[in-house]
Amino acid sequence: MLNRRTLLTGTAGFAVIGLALGKASAKVLPGIEKASMRGSIDATELGVQPGAVDDQSKAFAKLLRDATEHDLPVFLPPGTYVVSNLTLPARVRLSGVPGATRIVYGGNGHLMMAEQAEHIELSGLVFDGANRWMADYAQGLLDLRRVGHLVIDNCQVTGSGKNGLALEHVTGRIGRSDISGAADAGIYSVEAGGLEISGNTVSDCGNGGILVHRWQQAEDGTIVSGNRVQRIQARSVGTGQNGNGINTFRAGNVAISGNIVSDCAFSAIRANSSSNLQVTGNTCSRSGETALYSEFSFEGAIIGNNIIDGAANGISIVNFNEGGRLGVCSNNIVRNLSTTGPYPADAPGFGVGISVEADTTVSGNVVENAPLYGIQIGWGSYLRNVVATGNIIRKAGTGIVVSVVEGAGTAVISDNVIDGARNGAIIGQRWAEPATGDLASLGNAGYAHLTVERNHVS
Repeated sequence: MLNRRTLLTGTAGFAVIGLALGKASAKVLPGIEKASMRGSIDATELGVQPGAVDDQSKAFAKLLRDATEHDLPVFLPPGTYVVSNLTLPARVRLSGVPGATRIVYGGNGHLMMAEQAEHIELSGLVFDGANRWMADYAQGLLDLRRVGHLVIDNCQVTGSGKNGLALEHVTGRIGRSDISGAADAGIYSVEAGGLEISGNTVSDCGNGGILVHRWQQAEDGTIVSGNRVQRIQARSVGTGQNGNGINTFRAGNVAISGNIVSDCAFSAIRANSSSNLQVTGNTCSRSGETALYSEFSFEGAIIGNNIIDGAANGISIVNFNEGGRLGVCSNNIVRNLSTTGPYPADAPGFGVGISVEADTTVSGNVVENAPLYGIQIGWGSYLRNVVATGNIIRKAGTGIVVSVVEGAGTAVISDNVIDGARNGAIIGQRWAEPATGDLASLGNAGYAHLTVERNHVS
């Protein structure tokens, strides 16, 4: 008889339940039937063995199909499983022992792909691309498209010949995982539908850290929070499309908060044509170009409470010529900038603390050691409705520069503290060339679009 003791032995996960049936029954229950009793499938019971010499792709694929038919999770014991060209079924719940269960790409195509899946959950697994070649159709080591609900938790993804994770039309979350050594980006998401990327470490990738993109400008809603992104290169070169720690492109309503981003070839955080953007509470160190960038055709960007230490430029909220407008830049610390960047700079050059152009407030920021300008307001005729007030600028080439080109719009510069500006506290400029004396003492110098008052210079 099946008693309580033998049942508990079966539910422990590794005993053969058939033994509990006694000598009267010689038939052992198949793995799937045993799993239905204890809640999960042990992959080894269905022929998938860690450390096997042969490629186990066929057995692995059958295991996943059988698990999907019975809607059961699969557990992979510790060890190495060499597989290739797996297409995930509609429902997958695959788990292992964190750091010890390794799924290694065997080459000749792709590792894992999914299309039109309902639920994919991967936890406690190491996915190793072994830096092997991947087919043209594959976008990443894990290539997951049109997934209704995705969970990737406590996993490692390493050595991808393309992106580490490539996601398209995905909803769900990626958390507590390490993604490293991808030839392209660590995480590439396009056309997400409410995705959370939080608590991960993304490092040593060839062209990008975390990318949130869309084919056309639209609401995206991805949350990127609490991640550590470091050592991101720009192997495919360019002037900003590669080499960014966190990058949004055409993705609206994205919140980027509480990340620690360091040693990126270009920007720590770069948003291109992304409206209703929030970039708050991030720490950005040693960026090769502009540390925090909101550029091109966007409407609405809040950049606040960030720390920037080391970059060519600090914060840029610009490209009014492309429709970039409507921003708040507040309570940031920007310091230790450089005049050297990853390419020869266009005018006016590198070394600018904060640059803004249209419908933007700049308040409560501290800028220190900006060799060119502390704050740049407008570029030629591209200036409208800017207020710069209550900022501290210390040790800059010029404290604040503001455009006095014909057609430039309103700017209010008041109640700022400017200490140790070598080339003047507040200077009106025609494009990159100084055109006025120091407006800190002269007032608006006859430029009706300017209000300059109550600034303190030392």
